[in-house]
Amino acid sequence: MTKLNLMDKYPIHTIEIPKDKTSFTNVDEIISYLESLVEKHPIAIKIAIFDHYAHTSSIEDCVLGEDIKAAKNLVFCFGKQLPNTKMLAVRPRSIGVGDLGDKFEVSFLEVPNEQLQKTTYEWVKSILDK
Repeated sequence: MTKLNLMDKYPIHTIEIPKDKTSFTNVDEIISYLESLVEKHPIAIKIAIFDHYAHTSSIEDCVLGEDIKAAKNLVFCFGKQLPNTKMLAVRPRSIGVGDLGDKFEVSFLEVPNEQLQKTTYEWVKSILDK
């Protein structure tokens, strides 16, 4: 798992998963698996699945990486606390899954709560099974 600042401002975590290191064969299987983890979590709630590839490719002058075969986000929220309305700017959470042909790339924005960051990290790492 790599941590970086995307566009010099967004702290994200990302991992490339070679397809021979996981039993998942497509983005939908991974999203479904992550969705099941969200549903089992005591405070997380699934909000939506967003097909970013379908949306972007439907726009006339879109920019879409040639290596991207599929890209979806699982949108969810841990929302146990809402101490002020500024928290709305960093919620809900999302895990993005992209198919790059021979590998998947999975990424998420850093979670400000250390325990929930660990949970998200473990969910993503669990996609690797070989």
